[in-house]
Amino acid sequence: MTWCDLWKDKLSRDCSYQGLYSCTVVLITGANRGIGLELVRQITETQKPLSKVFACCRDPDGPKAQALKALAEKHPDVIMVIRMDVADPKSIQQAALQVGSSTTEQMTSTFNTNVIGPMVVIQEFLPHLRAAAKVHGKPGMSCRKAAVINVSTLGSSIELAKEQYVQFKLLPYRTSKAALNMLSVCASVDLQKDEVLCVLLHPGWVRTDMGGPNAELDVQESVQGMLKVMESMSEKHTGALLDYCGHTIPW
Repeated sequence: MTWCDLWKDKLSRDCSYQGLYSCTVVLITGANRGIGLELVRQITETQKPLSKVFACCRDPDGPKAQALKALAEKHPDVIMVIRMDVADPKSIQQAALQVGSSTTEQMTSTFNTNVIGPMVVIQEFLPHLRAAAKVHGKPGMSCRKAAVINVSTLGSSIELAKEQYVQFKLLPYRTSKAALNMLSVCASVDLQKDEVLCVLLHPGWVRTDMGGPNAELDVQESVQGMLKVMESMSEKHTGALLDYCGHTIPW
């Protein structure tokens, strides 16, 4: 079995929990009561990862939508209540425009968090990184000297995307992490002259709010693995994408 076969086997195990909700974006009509409301509640509270639930009903401000509004207030980052009357074509068109606008905003927001944010952090802390590397005095690179460690994901791999995407869509997350990979590789080249290490780490499938309760690792196991890998890093690892066990992930 080749390393690629091993990765494909790992992907099938890591992504098997996704099931019906692998799309991560759900639109529900009649969401203000009965089965529709309960679908919103259960999908929001039990399905991970989940980026957005569009909960549609005829009158979001009416008395029959109070339970839905309360649920949306409890999960403001996930549930978006949208006015839509399924008997009115114009209302449906307006709802579709609102959903499209929201998904564009989500892509922008995710890139701001996963790409722009790390870029600015590196830029602003670069003088401190250079100073730390200089004070250390010894040649070479290591986390004990000066390092930038960006958290990426197996889902950022373009080479593995065809096998992964059906089970783990999360388009804004995947594309932003792929961009983070490029940012980090470019930074590793720029920081090489200062002997500042720059590496990407995939923490594994972890039982967090995003990873869900069925993930294979708890947070402690993931962090222990990453710290062990970080301890062993040297200049030969700069610009690499590794998992929490130290295995190289293909771009």
